[in-house]
Amino acid sequence: MTSKAPRVRPDADSIEIRHCETLAEFEKCVQLERTIWGEELTVPAAVLVVEQHTGGHILGAFDRGELVGFTLALAAHRAGQPFLHSHMTGVLENYQNNGIGRKLKLFQREAALKQNITLIEWTFDPLELRNAHFNLVRLGAIARRFIPNCYGITESKLDAGLPTDRLVAEWWLDSPRVKNILVGRASSAAENHRTLSLPASLAKIKFGDPAEAKGIQSKARGEFQQLFREGYVATGIEPRGNAMDYILQPAASIAGLALPEYPPNEFGH
Repeated sequence: MTSKAPRVRPDADSIEIRHCETLAEFEKCVQLERTIWGEELTVPAAVLVVEQHTGGHILGAFDRGELVGFTLALAAHRAGQPFLHSHMTGVLENYQNNGIGRKLKLFQREAALKQNITLIEWTFDPLELRNAHFNLVRLGAIARRFIPNCYGITESKLDAGLPTDRLVAEWWLDSPRVKNILVGRASSAAENHRTLSLPASLAKIKFGDPAEAKGIQSKARGEFQQLFREGYVATGIEPRGNAMDYILQPAASIAGLALPEYPPNEFGH
């Protein structure tokens, strides 16, 4: 049995966020991917080279020259408009809870805005409640699309053998919602909001009782799909007793946020 590496508390000025640009740095990203997600989900260095030359972003978090986190975003277009699809963001376990993930995303936001890109999307597991809080509450992303079993059943320990259901985060970079949240001015939910409740102990259930976790996942899948079809948008998540409640609001109630139309098949099946 191996022991976990001790937590690192880096100095505030020791973490540098910047673009990765050399093949050697891309190879370091690949090593970090293997450590965090395992071989099955690892994107090879050759793809990172292609993304660098086609408008994607490969950003690294360095502690005194050592890569401790990275994010990969792919260049994308929809209806003639450019956006970024942020495929993966990860931080080494012993560097987590130091705000490095947020620093990576904020650098990603600034880099995108310099390119006149105002939307970054990514997928996330709705059962990963801490990640949902980070995406919706800390960054100000929203979610209104659901992809059942997005990547198929994987061998990744993070998926615990469950179908890879994913919400699609939409981060509208220069929207009033995002700007307000990033400076600490979060808005309250509309009076006609809806909630979708999951057990606060879901992480323990996911890895300790696969059958129960699969039942919770199946129920949540149906509820998300129904609420999205009714025009609701996931905007937050908050604790309530032994539960964590996703907060969903009508799209029209989100001040200053003009959302494009999506075809019905974008909302899950």
